[in-house]
Formats: sequence, structure tokens, C-alpha cells
Amino acid sequence: MHKKKEHKEQMAISCASGRKGTVPQPPGYALSARCCGRQEFKMARKKLSKEKSLRRTKFYAQCIVCLAVLGAGAFLIKGAADRSTIVSQSPYADDSELPDATVETAPAEPDPDKVLYESSMVNTKDKYRGDLILVNNEHQYYSGDEDLVSILEMNDETDRHFFTSVDYSYKILGCVYEPMARMIEDFYNLYYNDTLTIYGSYRTTEFQQQLYDEDLASTGENESTRVAKPGFSEHETGYAFDFSETVNNDYDGTGDFAWINENCYKYGFILRYPEDKESITEIQYEPWHFRYVGIPHAYYMTKNDLCLEEYIDLVRGYAYGDKNLEFTDDNGKSYEVYFVPSDDGAETTTVPVPAGKKYTVSGNNIDGFIVTVYNDGIPAIMQYKPGSGSADSSDADSSENTDDTADNADSNDGDSEDIQQ
Repeated sequence: MHKKKEHKEQMAISCASGRKGTVPQPPGYALSARCCGRQEFKMARKKLSKEKSLRRTKFYAQCIVCLAVLGAGAFLIKGAADRSTIVSQSPYADDSELPDATVETAPAEPDPDKVLYESSMVNTKDKYRGDLILVNNEHQYYSGDEDLVSILEMNDETDRHFFTSVDYSYKILGCVYEPMARMIEDFYNLYYNDTLTIYGSYRTTEFQQQLYDEDLASTGENESTRVAKPGFSEHETGYAFDFSETVNNDYDGTGDFAWINENCYKYGFILRYPEDKESITEIQYEPWHFRYVGIPHAYYMTKNDLCLEEYIDLVRGYAYGDKNLEFTDDNGKSYEVYFVPSDDGAETTTVPVPAGKKYTVSGNNIDGFIVTVYNDGIPAIMQYKPGSGSADSSDADSSENTDDTADNADSNDGDSEDIQQ
């Protein structure tokens, strides 16, 4: 009651003093108001802090849940991989490859200039047989199975009487007689000279030994440079012969006979022991001694001034698989020559030969085989016949001889005109 009375008195005094609109405040009111403001501010800050804490807690919880889901997924995947196994193929399954699903295209046309090769099995010992065997003081000839013919008997059969031999026992290889006789016939048709005679032809080893001993006795030397050692003479092969003439019994390759020495390569012969090759052949110059090697090789050796030793070494540098020795003769005929080493550890040697082309195979009497490809020849597979030095195709051989005869006749006509001039 007392406080209410005081309060009323204060209000009356305020009114009396003339301050309108001012409500008198109780004592301590201002302090109390300030305290209430601070408390409300603290409560607002506390409420805001609580909301931030709730949002942060919610964010962390979401992150934890995501990580848990990812971990569970990885665990499931690993478990599935660990439990997986490789299923083996059924023995009844067809394991052939399916063709590629590609668009079919027209096959490329074969290159007509590309030579295809096939394998031919040749007896390894046949490296000692053939037109190109090298027989000299270092390389022995292993004789046997020579296909020999009597020169005079063949002259009688072919009605050739413009040359002769010592007697009917003088023989030569059958494949050598025809080109030799054609050469002499062409010579005769040019000069009408019928004085040629075959003075040396095929010899047995025993006869070669006799000639060798006689030469040593006449010279008093321990070795001969005029007669080959027995077993090392070309005469034992049947590929070689010696000319003489019935007038002076001395063939020197001069006069009319110079034509033979200059043109023998057109018939497949070489002058075996040239004057400028004595250091290589180890035999003195013999203008009368001729050796059959075949037209392509005789042409190349003559045009490049090579003796047989040099040519054999040259061809060995053209091994199959590398570049072949290629050349064209005076008549425009193209040839390729390459070398195949012999497989000395086996009974047979695989010799690659051109498919669909004419070819011959000859041993070199040293370490392998020489293949000759006739690019312009009759398409025929021709195998080397051991001991004969010829291809195993008489029809193809006959055609080649006919062509060569025509070519040589044309060449000889030109030579005849030059001589007559």
C-alpha cells in the first residue's frame, strides 16, 4: 500500500511539471531493461549455433552413408570376382575359326612378270654331274654312267661326211655330238673345208694316266702343264674334245679355223684353256680344246672374257633368294641363272625351280647346283638327268635345238658376209 501511494505521488508530480506523454518509470527499470536485451541476444545466438550444428551433423551423416554404400558395392564386386571361374571348352565344341565378316573383294590379278617357284628334289650326289661341272687340278671328276656315242657311227647315221675322227672308238656324250656337228657343218658351208678331225674326245682314267706318264717322260718334270692328271681331266667327262686337221695335223685356231674359235659360243662351246688364263686354269694355251657348257653360259663367258673357273665362282655369288644373274644373248633371248647349295648331310637336296618355265639344273662338281631359266623357252618343267647333262624332256630339247639352229644360221649368214667382204 505504501509503495502504491508513492507511485501515485510520483505520477502526480510528473504531470504537474508539464511533461506530457512521459510515463514515469519505476525505480531500477532502465537497468532491468538492459539486462533483458542481453539475455534475448544470447538466446538468439544460441539458437542460431544450434541450427548450424544440426546442419553440419546432417552433412556428415550423409557423407558417411555414401561412403558406406560405396564400400558395400566394392565388397560385393570383389566377392563376385573371387567366386568366378573359367569354364573349360566342351570337347564337342567346334573350335574352328569363324570367317571374318568382311566385304568380299575381287582377287588381285597375278603379276605376269612375277616368277613362281616350286621345290624339286635332286640327288645330292648329282652335284658331280651336268654341263657346268668344273674339272681341273683341284676338282676331281667322279666318272660313271656317261651316255656316250661313237662320233663316226653318228656321222654315218646322220650322213655327215665333212669331218671325221681317228676311229670308231672315239666317243663323246650324246648331248654334245649334235651341237658339235652343227658347228662343224656351218663351218663347212662357209669355207668348204673338210679337213677337220676329232683327235681327242672321251678318255678313260687309264688312258689319261698313260698320256700323263708319257708327257712326264718327255719333259723330265714331276708335274705336267700340258696333260691333266688322271681323274682330273675334262676328257673323262665326255664334254670336251680336241680338234686337229688332216693337212698339217696341227690345229691352231687361225686362218679358216679362226671362225670356229670366234663363234663356238653360239653352239654352247668355250675355248677351255685361253692364253690369258693360264695362271687360273694351270694348263697351257690350247686353241684346239673345246668344252660344252650350254649356249647361255658359253655366251656369257665369251662376252665377259671369263674362263670356267671364274664363271663358276661368279655364279656362286647369285644364290637363290637373292638377285639372279640376268642377261640377254645376241639373239634377244633372256636367261636367269642362280645357285643352290647342296645339302651334303642328306641324300637329296631341295632345289627351287620356276613353275611353268623351261629350266635346266646342273651340278658344279664342288658344292651345289646351278639353275638356268630360259625366259623365252617353251613352258615346260625340265629335270636334270644324272649323267647326261641334259633336261629330261626330249621334245623341249628338240625345240631348243631347232630354234638355236635357226638363230645361229642367221648369225652365220651375217658372219659370212663379213668374211667375204
